[in-house]
Amino acid sequence: MKLILVESPTKIKTLEKFLGKEYKVLASMGHIRDLPKNKLGIDIEKNFEPNYIIPTKARKNVNSLKKEVKKADLVYLGTDPDREGEAISYHLLEALDLKEYKRITFHEITEESIKESLQNPHSIDMALVDAQQARRVLDRLVGYKLSPLLWKKIAKGLSAGRVQSAALHIITSREEEISAFKSEEYWTINVNLLCKEGEMEVVLKKKNDKTIEKPGLKEVEKVKIEEDLQKASFQIIFVEKKEKKRHPLPPFTTSTMQQEAFKRMNYPSRFTMSIAQKLYEKGLITYHRTDSLHLSSQAKKQAQKYIEEKIGKDYHKERNFSAKGRTQEAHEAIRPSDPLREPSSLKKEEARLYDLIWRRFLATQMKEAVFYSTTVSVEAKSENNYLLSASGSTLKFPGFTKIYPMKFEEKELVKVEKGEKPKLDRINPEQHFTKPPARFTEGTLIKKMEKHGIGRPSTYAPTLSTLFNRNYIEKVDKKYLKPTEVGTIVSKFLAEHFPFITDLDFTAKMEENLDEIASGNKEWKKLIEYFYDDFAEKLKNKEKEIKKEDIMEEKTEEKCDKCGANMAIKLGKYGKFLACTNFPECKNTKPLEGEEEEEEKTCDKCNAKMQLKKSRFGQFYGCSNYPECKNIKGVGEEDLNITCPNCKKGKVVQKKSKRGAFYACDQYPECTFTSNQKPSPEKA
Repeated sequence: MKLILVESPTKIKTLEKFLGKEYKVLASMGHIRDLPKNKLGIDIEKNFEPNYIIPTKARKNVNSLKKEVKKADLVYLGTDPDREGEAISYHLLEALDLKEYKRITFHEITEESIKESLQNPHSIDMALVDAQQARRVLDRLVGYKLSPLLWKKIAKGLSAGRVQSAALHIITSREEEISAFKSEEYWTINVNLLCKEGEMEVVLKKKNDKTIEKPGLKEVEKVKIEEDLQKASFQIIFVEKKEKKRHPLPPFTTSTMQQEAFKRMNYPSRFTMSIAQKLYEKGLITYHRTDSLHLSSQAKKQAQKYIEEKIGKDYHKERNFSAKGRTQEAHEAIRPSDPLREPSSLKKEEARLYDLIWRRFLATQMKEAVFYSTTVSVEAKSENNYLLSASGSTLKFPGFTKIYPMKFEEKELVKVEKGEKPKLDRINPEQHFTKPPARFTEGTLIKKMEKHGIGRPSTYAPTLSTLFNRNYIEKVDKKYLKPTEVGTIVSKFLAEHFPFITDLDFTAKMEENLDEIASGNKEWKKLIEYFYDDFAEKLKNKEKEIKKEDIMEEKTEEKCDKCGANMAIKLGKYGKFLACTNFPECKNTKPLEGEEEEEEKTCDKCNAKMQLKKSRFGQFYGCSNYPECKNIKGVGEEDLNITCPNCKKGKVVQKKSKRGAFYACDQYPECTFTSNQKPSPEKA
């Protein structure tokens, strides 16, 4: 019997379809060795040697795998084809005490790919393992050494991380820009001209050969220009008609897939990656953690067949793509394993993301979209000379947009000729106000992180999840990322006292060093030593230098309603609150004035007063009679007015968990109804 070990149990069924009875496939269920949770787990005195353990939850599976290994004639390690997967193979080798093994990798779970990997086994790439270990040790040192300082100097439950702190700094810096922004008025001028064939709108571009500077005109300038244009004579001095081409975008990488899924479907990055994981494990797409743009020749031939048979021979054009800069491993871009498999064959949840990947891939092997473009320039002579222009375009050939629709505006101009002298019809000044920079969405933040080299394909979604779970950021208007009060204070603290942690260049340089380790060009323990010596010295100095009361403890005149001592404003994991200064003898706390809603709420189960509280998921109302009564209500919950379809007595309310929003009966725990989909009143 030949044994193949993979990471996820979902892959087992897919792999067994392609393999004979002599093969048995089992799953490690992810990592089977890790650093311990309750201590640092790194021997700093012994050259940063990690002390790996088998977590309690993995021990039963490890024992089971050991028994299966003894029965096997040969063991194949078939974990994912990246640093994380290589490290899992290494830990399997160590934990199962494998004397002989073969390492196989496949970038897509298809019969051809699996059989090819079995024919071309290799050894574990220790350079990739070292790169993963270096990242793990670096992140552990930062988290386990710096986080306790945050607990002492700010509040318990906070954390710092090498990548998460840099990402948080991006968000808080943007918020500072928005707060400091002052809107200014400006004007633009459009002019409607009567030409021989009809009316044309042109836009003011220049005054006396000088381009109108952005954002636009001051009101005084606008008034003077309007007066000039009223007296001006107009003449068309330039007409150009030509074809313009719009090229298809490259195939998806992890980053661009997450960006586009958020942009088109409002999918959070974590959700996108979970769906992509399922698609990969079912053999529907290639490996979904990649920064490569490479496409195999076989995939391009399959695309050609589909395009020529289903869309038209005139639409096919073979293309190759290459990524700028360094890419981690020799993966392909994200594409369908079989382009002939259409999205309609999949379940709804998976079909939408697959459809996006499928269309994007096919579009890369199609011709450009072709437009007829017309540009017209108009001279206006008066006390000053002005240049105005208009442009328009119409679609001639849809090309790749036939399968991958993109927004573009078709605008056809009236026919005009050079030398024609149109008449002024009307002047249309438009008032505008400058806008602050937009807050980041998950998609634009990932784009920014990728641009600055912060993190890698596998880290974008976990980084965002950590920031949400730590209550460092929140979503406003359902899509924009805003730092919470806690996130702002933590980011400011780190930027002031440990600027290298939030510095984008430093974080990007560290990622480059990890790439060098993966390439076998650097020794990982020397990198850790170089980082840690300076880091440890700074920690030691800041421990003495920083005083907690200077950061966050503001005394007030308000008296404690339980013991009469003064209350002080303190910072907790979920924001500022009032706490009794007589702590720990008196543990009275309450929200800051102004944070409670005006309407006093009463528990609808025991009639006690409901208190405004905070959790990692935001504010909520909890019964003051807790723990005897565990009734809770969300703040600003939508009144769904839907009867519970389960008990027919309670009302359905929207709630939040770390996995996102869900719907539940308000009579919990008497009724345990929950659903990810909003029930309709008709079905209730």
